[in-house]
Amino acid sequence: MSLHVGPGLLTEAEPVSEEDAEAYVASVCFKTGPPNAVGVEVERIVHRREDPTAPVTVPELHRVLAPLGDRLPGGGILTLEPGGQVEISSACAPHLGELLPRARGDLAAVDRLLDAAGLASSPVALDAHRPPRRTLDHPRYAAMQRHFDAAGEAGRTMMCSTASLQVCLQSGASEREARERWERAHRLLPVLVAMFANSPFEYSRRAPRKSRWKSTRQRVWSAIEPERTQAVPHRVPGVAPAEAWARYALDAPVLCIPTDAGPWDAPAGLTLRGWLRSRSPRPATLDDVDYHLTTLFPPIRPRGFLELRALDAQAGDEWEAAAVITAALMDDDGAAAAADHACERFSSSPATIDGAARRGLEDPHLARAASHCAGAALAALPRLGLEDAARRRVERFVEAYPLSRRCPADDRNFHRLPEDTP
Repeated sequence: MSLHVGPGLLTEAEPVSEEDAEAYVASVCFKTGPPNAVGVEVERIVHRREDPTAPVTVPELHRVLAPLGDRLPGGGILTLEPGGQVEISSACAPHLGELLPRARGDLAAVDRLLDAAGLASSPVALDAHRPPRRTLDHPRYAAMQRHFDAAGEAGRTMMCSTASLQVCLQSGASEREARERWERAHRLLPVLVAMFANSPFEYSRRAPRKSRWKSTRQRVWSAIEPERTQAVPHRVPGVAPAEAWARYALDAPVLCIPTDAGPWDAPAGLTLRGWLRSRSPRPATLDDVDYHLTTLFPPIRPRGFLELRALDAQAGDEWEAAAVITAALMDDDGAAAAADHACERFSSSPATIDGAARRGLEDPHLARAASHCAGAALAALPRLGLEDAARRRVERFVEAYPLSRRCPADDRNFHRLPEDTP
C-alpha cells in the first residue's frame, strides 16, 4: 500500500526523511469521526486458584485458551502479554449499549476455560505474589526486557506483572472538537487514576505487602523512562495536538528495531529523530515509524482514536463501571461539561498523576472532583442506551467508591487476591 506523506509519494518499506516521518505521524494520529464509538481492552493477571505463587506461563495459557482461537464470540481479539496476562481487545462498537454485552461475552468465554483449568483472574492490577518473569518468547519482548533492565526493575515489572483497563474513544468530529477532547482527557487523568486505583500491594519474597500507593501499577509506570510513558505535552501555545504527538514520538528512544535475523536491540540512546537523521544502523522506513509508535506508552495515546491507558484493571465486572464512567465523561455533553468544570484545576503532570496514584480519593480535591464526575456520569446513564443490569453495576460502583470518597484499592485484601471477586 502506498501512502502520501508530505510532498512525496512513499511506500511503507522505503527510507523516510525526518520531515516526512513527522508529517506522517501527525496525519494519522487524530482522525475525526463520531465521538460515540467506543472500545475497551481488558487485561487480567492469571493465577492458579489453589496456589497464587505458582507460575502460569504463556505456553500453558496458549494450550488452555486454544479452543477460542484468536477471534472471540463477541468479535474481540485475545492476546497474551509477556508475563502471562490475558488481554481481551473488544471490537469497536457504535455505543456502550452494544459494547458491554459483546465484551462481557468475550470475557465469559475466556473465564470458562480458565476455570476449567484451575485458573482464576486476579482482582487487582499488579501481581504481588510472584516476581516478574517473562515467558513469552518473542524478539520484541526480549529486546524490551534488555532495554528496561538496564535502568532497573520497573520495566520488567510493567511487562510481566501489571494489568490495566484501556478505554478507546473517537478523537472528535472536527479538529476543534479533537483538541477539546484531547485536553479534557488530560484534565481527567488524575481523577481517573484516583477513582479506579486498584493495586495497593507490591511483591516481596516472603509475602505480598501493602504498598504506600493506591495504584502501585501507576508507580511502576512512573519509574520507566519518561520520554516513553509520561503524558504528551498538551497545552503548548501554538502547538496543535497532532504536532505535539509527532514531536513526542520522534524524540522518544527507539526500543527495538525489527530484523529478520538476530536480536532486535536498538543502539543505546537512539531516538527516532536521531535514527531518521543518521540513517544508522540502517535507514528507517514508514514501517519502522509505525512500529516505533507501538512502543510508546503515554497515559493517553492517539492512534487515530484516543486510547486512555491510565486505569488500573478492575475486579470482576467492575471494568464495566470504569468503562461507562470514562466514556460518559468524555462523550456525553452534560457529563463532559461537568467534568470540564470539576477538573479544570488539574493537570497531567507527573507530580499530579503520582499524587493521584499514591493517595487515591484520600486527596480531598480529587475526592470532590471524582464525586462530581461520578454524579454526572450517573445522570447520563439514561442517555447511554445501557441495559438495566449494566446501569445497576455502574450505580453500585459509584455508591461504593467515588460518592463515598473511596477507591477499589481500599477494599482489597491480599488474602483474597486469587479470587475474581470485589
